[in-house]
Amino acid sequence: MSLSVRPQRRVLVTKINRSQSFAGVNSLADRPFRNLSPFTPTVSRKTGSRVSRMFSMSHKSPPPKVPQPNRLDEVYEALKKGLTAYLEVHQLELEKLSTQIRESKRNSRLGFLYDLDKQVKSIERFLRRLEFHASKIDELYEAYCIQRRLRDGAHNMVKAYSTGSPGSREARESLAEANKGYKEYTENMCLLENELESQLGEFHVRMKGLAGFARLCAGDQYEIFMKYGRQRWKLRGRIEVNSKQVWDSEEMVFLPLVTEFLSIKVTELKSLANHVVVGNVSCETKDLFAALPQVVAVDINDLGTLKLSLEVTWNPFDKDDQPSAASTVNKASTVNKRFSTYNQSPPDTPSLREQAFYVSVHQAGLLRRHGHW
Repeated sequence: MSLSVRPQRRVLVTKINRSQSFAGVNSLADRPFRNLSPFTPTVSRKTGSRVSRMFSMSHKSPPPKVPQPNRLDEVYEALKKGLTAYLEVHQLELEKLSTQIRESKRNSRLGFLYDLDKQVKSIERFLRRLEFHASKIDELYEAYCIQRRLRDGAHNMVKAYSTGSPGSREARESLAEANKGYKEYTENMCLLENELESQLGEFHVRMKGLAGFARLCAGDQYEIFMKYGRQRWKLRGRIEVNSKQVWDSEEMVFLPLVTEFLSIKVTELKSLANHVVVGNVSCETKDLFAALPQVVAVDINDLGTLKLSLEVTWNPFDKDDQPSAASTVNKASTVNKRFSTYNQSPPDTPSLREQAFYVSVHQAGLLRRHGHW
């Protein structure tokens, strides 16, 4: 997946299992995009790994002092695209389960149908929750657009009264009223922008490893530092003899931000006091709003000889608003496993000989109960 800090460039979101270029740049200045070939680095996972969460809701960014309407428009469009994809994925799973239920009613046991029915109801509840979440985001964005139009009108009034003769009392009062309205609408936009930012969900980032063409050698140690607004993630790893990589941390949860970019700094630890900065890049994150996990690759240096592979999974709800169990559909392995389980042939109904055997056992039990045995 190709991402960059340049907001004006739009890139389509691809499905999982397609490792593409997660192109970074060395600074916020414009640089040409680099298309990278896919790669799959080898990572050795340590036991007992857990998701790092180094922040809480109180650590979220405060409301901005200056609104960023153009940036918010881009994030809103990407967010709506991601929510639409989420709805389509769950709707597809719901249709498959409903078809499986219809095909299995004649030749299935009650427990099998009951399990399918529970899955269908769980997905239906999650779909309603997603639809409500999308409508809430639409309402916030509409309110933001209204305040933006009012702010633009107040700004035009301030310019008109400022260019005219401010000698009259009415003109001074009108100018003061226009300035007051402009300030009020600006504050409202900042509050709505912060509220919309709190509805962006979570980015679950999993470390896949480093890849370098004849760059990585056994014994090399690297430190990776990621900064996303007030959120930080630092991890260290080393290259083993068998080309495997061992990292002290593997997962992190980031809260998406509207105006911030993801900053990644990679340092090679050569000795105790000799550290070499391999690359320091900033990456766009608005294209990470996708229904399925995405494997992305980051260009760490200018030549692209060292790349960082990450797997990013977007959850439309944050930790304080966890979805139902149906949200596990965003895991591709879970989807395939679930579909393969449901596509198995259900148990056959008992044959005539088995039914006769069950009837004889039942009659023997009745005779034993009434003392006729």
